[in-house]
Amino acid sequence: MLLLLLSLIDKPSSPLNNYTEAVCVFSGGLDSVSTASYLKKLGLDIYLISFNYGQNGSNELKIAKKFSTLLKSKGHKIIDISFLKTLYGNTNVLTNSRSKIPDTFDYSIVVPLRNTTFITLASVWAISLKIPLIVYGAHAGDQKYPDCRPSFVKSLEKTITLSEIDGIKLGLRKKINIWCPAMDNLDKTKLLLIGYNVLGDKLFQSWSCYRGNNNNKGDKVMVQCGVCESCINRKKAIIKSGLVDKTRYASI
Repeated sequence: MLLLLLSLIDKPSSPLNNYTEAVCVFSGGLDSVSTASYLKKLGLDIYLISFNYGQNGSNELKIAKKFSTLLKSKGHKIIDISFLKTLYGNTNVLTNSRSKIPDTFDYSIVVPLRNTTFITLASVWAISLKIPLIVYGAHAGDQKYPDCRPSFVKSLEKTITLSEIDGIKLGLRKKINIWCPAMDNLDKTKLLLIGYNVLGDKLFQSWSCYRGNNNNKGDKVMVQCGVCESCINRKKAIIKSGLVDKTRYASI
């Protein structure tokens, strides 16, 4: 079954074939690494942009740096917007270290306007690079998040276009197009199989955990908790894929 699935994604057909390069919002997580891998598989040059927004699991940025090299990105920016933590207050558990992180979906893990902020800032960089495509890793299973739905993508794309419409008409700006795996009905399992097809076992070095490094023994290998909502979703998708999960978890 696994070999069949891998053969089906060996030569993917996608509207992204109309592009040669993209700016990709890149957390270093399983979804963003697999999405960037998909772009590479299609032959696109990728420019990666990651954000420190005051998240508890900020060590994911170390992972993002590693995969930027592995995927041979044309550029990688890590943008410090950690001041947002002071604005978020108690709205979510990902930036509030005093709140318990749930093991199933709860609206407390929704960070207000996170993807709106990330995509808008990525668009600024894309405009300066004259790149018309922004990509982020929202997949078909993420529809519980408002900012991961295709309707959100289309609305934000229209807003960004309107904000630069005069420059676009004058030929000074490229029209920004936004794409995510959900728009091609790719779910987490299909997406990670694409990532595995490109990266092999290195894919398991991606970071999903909402917490920080769970290794207290001085080992250089970072360990994911295995029990937060994101770790559990990761486990389920890998099991469904038929792959052997080689992620390091503190709890099995």
